[in-house]
Amino acid sequence: MGTSSLWLVVAFLAGLTHSGWALYSSSDDVVELNANNFDRLVVKSDEVWIVEFYAPFCGHCRNLVPEYKKAATALKGVIKVGGINCEEEQSLCGQYGVRGYPTIKIFGSNKRTPVDYNGQRTAKDIAESGLAEAKKKIKNVLGGGSSGSSESGSSSGSNDVVELTDSNFDKLVLNGDDIWLVEFFAPWCGHCKNLAPHWAKAATELKGKVKLGALDATVHTIKARQYGIEGYPTIKFFAGGAKDRESAQDYDGGRTASDIVNWALEKFSENIPAPEIVQLTSEDVTKKTCEDKPLCVVSVLPHILDCDAACRNKYLAILAKMGEKYKKKQWGWLWSEGGAQPEIENILDIGGFGYPAMAVVNVKKMKYSLLRGSFSEDGINEFLRDLSYGRGHTAPVKGAALPKIYDVEPWDGKDGQLPEEEDIDLSDVDLEEKDEL
Repeated sequence: MGTSSLWLVVAFLAGLTHSGWALYSSSDDVVELNANNFDRLVVKSDEVWIVEFYAPFCGHCRNLVPEYKKAATALKGVIKVGGINCEEEQSLCGQYGVRGYPTIKIFGSNKRTPVDYNGQRTAKDIAESGLAEAKKKIKNVLGGGSSGSSESGSSSGSNDVVELTDSNFDKLVLNGDDIWLVEFFAPWCGHCKNLAPHWAKAATELKGKVKLGALDATVHTIKARQYGIEGYPTIKFFAGGAKDRESAQDYDGGRTASDIVNWALEKFSENIPAPEIVQLTSEDVTKKTCEDKPLCVVSVLPHILDCDAACRNKYLAILAKMGEKYKKKQWGWLWSEGGAQPEIENILDIGGFGYPAMAVVNVKKMKYSLLRGSFSEDGINEFLRDLSYGRGHTAPVKGAALPKIYDVEPWDGKDGQLPEEEDIDLSDVDLEEKDEL
């Protein structure tokens, strides 16, 4: 090959290289982005950006050019459209996990966690996706909308999944009394995206028992480092009550909603304190103890004059043991002294067989079941076990409503005292005097 021919080849290759990186020119509405201007124009701005990560040699990138330009023109003044040459900006492209070309990401509400565009490579579809992200951003600002990160694979888009951050984590998780399951996720993580609907469903089913949170570990790196997060998703469990950073336990259950719920409920039951066996002293006590419970166990113990303090405490100890055994059921437990609440005894048919007696009431359905066996540990356990399995005879509560509850003084824990009898002076009584018929 002659010298002149060699120079022609070099010039041709140079022209290819030049035309390769110049997919977009200054006359286009596509903004050329690089490491020097990316943070200033995209990350730190309030505007929504659609950004293409491309390579000059990529045929699909070249085929996209006319549609991408068209989308940029259509969105001008509404949404910014940019392009990054990954051959020249390898570090910047690597930062966003770009492995193929073209890759399009939409930078919306959360600029640190852009949304992957997976739609058709047409101007119309690209523009519509950009507008949809802008709409989400508006909703998020106005309130009631989901954050950008939730659209990127986390579960925090669910109303029942709490979005956790570096700033609110300690206040909500560590300093609260609630039980927590926390997912540490990355927006680009496929496993996180697969988990998202299950996490959201589990959060709804566990509402009121275990709180579920989600933290974007690529944004909130302080907490991610503190808990040694190295893979995604990573799930940590925090028990209820006082806790610190060392309290976190690894979640080792499955990743379906039912797996998460069952695992969490086991932990929840371990954290449930034994229920208090409450004396029925007023209507407020009754409502507080039983109104929101699935069932309410009502016991009527003998009068203190018929059963002294030691006797009564023996019965209360049996009830406390049964409360501990069935604490997962979250039932309410009440006790009353025989004759103190006659209306309650009447509607539940308690007292006909003497004291002690027991009935279990479903306050919502206004049905009850009466203990007909012995008021002993074995007898009560068998009775409650059958009820927990849905067995046992039930009857409607008379009047379909709770009756009048009388205010009574709480038991002082002491033996009962007989009332003092008045001394009668018989000195003036003539025992010999008889009435005539």
